[in-house]
Amino acid sequence: MKKQTLWKNYKFPIILIISIIIGSILGIAMGEKAEIFKPFGNIFLNLMFTAVVPLVFVTIAGSVSNMTNKKRLGKIIGYMLMAFLVTGLIAAVVIIVFVKIFPPARGVHIPLETAEIGQPTSMAERIVNALTVSDFKDLLSKSNMLPLIVFSVMFGYCSGSLGENNIIAKSLSALSDVMMKLVNLIMYYAPVGLAAYFASLVGEFGPKLLGAYGRAMILYYPLCVLYFIVAFAAYSYFAGGKWGIKAFFSNILPPAITSLATQSSIASLPVNFEATEKIGVPKDVSGIVLPIGATMHMDGSVLAAILKISFLYGIFGKDFVGIDVYIISIIIGILSGVVLSGVPGGGLVGEMLIVSLMGFPPEAFPLIATIGFLVDPPATCLNVCGDTVASMMVTRIIDGKDWYKNKNLNNKY
Repeated sequence: MKKQTLWKNYKFPIILIISIIIGSILGIAMGEKAEIFKPFGNIFLNLMFTAVVPLVFVTIAGSVSNMTNKKRLGKIIGYMLMAFLVTGLIAAVVIIVFVKIFPPARGVHIPLETAEIGQPTSMAERIVNALTVSDFKDLLSKSNMLPLIVFSVMFGYCSGSLGENNIIAKSLSALSDVMMKLVNLIMYYAPVGLAAYFASLVGEFGPKLLGAYGRAMILYYPLCVLYFIVAFAAYSYFAGGKWGIKAFFSNILPPAITSLATQSSIASLPVNFEATEKIGVPKDVSGIVLPIGATMHMDGSVLAAILKISFLYGIFGKDFVGIDVYIISIIIGILSGVVLSGVPGGGLVGEMLIVSLMGFPPEAFPLIATIGFLVDPPATCLNVCGDTVASMMVTRIIDGKDWYKNKNLNNKY
């Protein structure tokens, strides 16, 4: 039964990775002649980019619309968001330091003419252009994803403020389901599209491109283990001292294993609720922090997103340097972790956001989509376990440093 469950949840990523390997072998064998496969890869890119704008709008607007209909404790929400922001920023700083020391795409350069990154403009102008557009029609473009997100949040909030039974909120929810079905339909073609694309790419630029993926994984996997041990120990120590560390690591194994097996933060929620109950987190805290955290608290996704950005900078011969680049990367990392992060494979949308917001050419999407398939299990594990320790931190802030003593838990671990 476990083998069937693992195959069911990992089947599609495995098929995609196999198709990429087949395409890469074709590229090595055929060399520049593999260019004949490129149109089949471009079909996949065009289909995905056509779907991304309506998908992002209806998903975000629908989610915000539903969120505004629920009563939540303002104090818990405030401290929860603060915990999410602080841990996300720490994860972002950690991965930026590591990719600077160990660049994942060193020695690989793809001189694509369509790559235009970091055009010189003033900071004020970049902020205005990043958040807004001058005409509504400009929202309907993958080149203006951040303004679309801002508009979607505002639209969803206004829709939700009309009441629980308004037809707009229901329509957005239904449209979100339709767009997810459409993306799933397009993904049936993904094995063919990615195999064709990598056959063309490896045929043109050689097998050294594959070595860059090896470097990225050598960086990411040990970093995830280090973050799990060091960062979560520090967070749980803040929550409850030595007791907090023992309580966290004594109960985190079931959520961690479930997240690795399902690759879904939402699918791990039942096990995570059980873990926080054993730790002693109040139900009013875990009932808010865990569900929201399953879609908003993504330490692993932040690590993965900035790894992908630095990988693309290296691939396209750009220097991953500058405070503005780091700030934009952190913002995009958090955004890409929020959008559809609770759904297996939902990182594809985040990867399209990276390509669009950072100004990479469409050809960059398959490059980081491949990284996404490889890093998804450990990233999801960090996301889920981060929700557990965040609920402990919020409890400590609200109920005081002796919260676990008040619940007679101090002798349990």
